[in-house]
Amino acid sequence: MWEAGVLKLSILVPVYNEAARLHTVLKQALDVEYPCEVEIVVVDDGSTDGTADVLRGFEHPAVRPVTHPKNRGKGAAIRTAVAEATGDSMVILDADLEYDPNDIPRLVEPVLAGRASVVYGNRTFGSHSAYSFWYVMGNKGVTLAANMLFNCYLSDLETGFKLLPVELYRALDVRSKGFGMEAELTGKLLRCGVRPYEVPITYAARSRAEGKKITWRDGVQALWILTRERVRRRPTGIATSVQADRNR
Repeated sequence: MWEAGVLKLSILVPVYNEAARLHTVLKQALDVEYPCEVEIVVVDDGSTDGTADVLRGFEHPAVRPVTHPKNRGKGAAIRTAVAEATGDSMVILDADLEYDPNDIPRLVEPVLAGRASVVYGNRTFGSHSAYSFWYVMGNKGVTLAANMLFNCYLSDLETGFKLLPVELYRALDVRSKGFGMEAELTGKLLRCGVRPYEVPITYAARSRAEGKKITWRDGVQALWILTRERVRRRPTGIATSVQADRNR
């Protein structure tokens, strides 16, 4: 079991053309009272709107900026951030203000208590004003497919708040370049016998006009990725390493 103050959390922030929101996101993340040590690794994925200037102007000892010369996709930005991370566990925080950094301690608590190593933030899709019907149904459809393929019961596969050991993420070798990385990560975890622990979080969806990038094509890709991961051979050693991490 982890003790408070022993765990180090790497908050990974992939950024693409979020100049209007980046400063707010970083300030919100730094204002949170965490139960552990924290670093924030920000990867500017080839932004063209001034995001790089905002990042250069934001100075804080806990914030570590990294830049991609050209846009390579969210998955690639996460891989770069993971390579730079020095924490024990990691969580991804998108820079679009849809997720509240104040919920991150909720994800950390089960890890510190020894109840889980992999924790997902479950969006309830309750009170809202910006959700698209087809976006919500697409999310539920992809999650249902994962539950059927892997005989599990997840509530929200596509959640952006996924906390897991840094070394586990590296071992899973997630290669998808875009939004498909969410399905690939979950498919690989489930194929290894890892069942994420879910906690409720808040979520404020932005509209397409505000910059929402995910489309129906990403849902189709997610279904293909889940099916691919289901039929692949289960690797050895990864689930065992998770259990050993929980017993620290």
